[in-house]
Amino acid sequence: MKNTKTFKTMIASVLAASLLAGCGSASAPASSASGSASGTGAEPYKVGLAQLVDHSSLNTIRDAFLDEMEDAGYVDGDTVIIDYQNAAGKTSSLDSIMAGYQADGDDVIVAIATPTALAAQNYSEEIPVVFSAVSDPVGAGLVASLEEPGGNITGTSDEVQVEQIIDLMLQLSPDIHTVGVLYNLGEANSVSNVERFKAYAKEKGLEVVEKTGTDNTTMQQAAVELASSVDAMFSPNDNTVATGMASLGQVAADAGIPYYVGADSMVETGGFATVGIDYEELGRETAKLTIDVLNGEDPATTPVSVFKENLNIYVNEDLLNQLSENGKTKVELPEDIASKENLKKVKAAE
Repeated sequence: MKNTKTFKTMIASVLAASLLAGCGSASAPASSASGSASGTGAEPYKVGLAQLVDHSSLNTIRDAFLDEMEDAGYVDGDTVIIDYQNAAGKTSSLDSIMAGYQADGDDVIVAIATPTALAAQNYSEEIPVVFSAVSDPVGAGLVASLEEPGGNITGTSDEVQVEQIIDLMLQLSPDIHTVGVLYNLGEANSVSNVERFKAYAKEKGLEVVEKTGTDNTTMQQAAVELASSVDAMFSPNDNTVATGMASLGQVAADAGIPYYVGADSMVETGGFATVGIDYEELGRETAKLTIDVLNGEDPATTPVSVFKENLNIYVNEDLLNQLSENGKTKVELPEDIASKENLKKVKAAE
């Protein structure tokens, strides 16, 4: 345990609390926290922690958030009670999850991914909100500006560096002319990133072909159509895409084309390459902001944390070898990139 915090609200006796274990579901969400506060002499804070769906990036954020909270002395079931809920991919479940946090008198809501943050925002007049993994907080209407959020809400952004990804694409795949873009039109985060992608691709002389889907089935159909007609593919850190990344990546691999993506975990699960942040770092920063809010910081004047520096290049080593030898679109790893300290060769997740 590191840097144990002294909670501000002291009471004469300890509040005992016991919570059901397990993740929430669409019909009957339940808390993952267990145990009770004991021996601290302080009332534990109550934190609502919610995410839209299970996939590697969001799970990494969640786990890193919990690790950082504990490292800072906020031990779940003891000095803090963390009510973890998962909407299982159903945005319709998010409002009931947030309403439950309000009814329970939670001290802060931590919302992972844009749809979750938008649902939490509806309750932010009464409960401060800290979001995580929102690519465009201003465009999504969550904050007035990154520097001065203006409401009872702040957080961390995983803004996709589309310009750097396109530059990487042209370095690794110099002969491409058409890029297929696959995303869920219903995710505001994805729409804004795709618009930026199209604008910069046009500057670079690339033709963009768009396909969208709303679930694994329609995404798979769209991926098959794209892969047969383009030189490369791209998806932002889209929750629907990320959930089905293994099968979507296989479509691109079978077609012999590189699939550039918006997050490192998407490279691990089937994508070819990206430029981006470490999602563990994002989760830990989210925890630090949450602790600041619990200790009285005003979200309205707490800047959103955006990671634009010290980014890594992630390349799927298996796909690099496969595409460099037998790809319809050949790829290569130039020496100036191969020698970079921030190059991370990723092995496909088993």
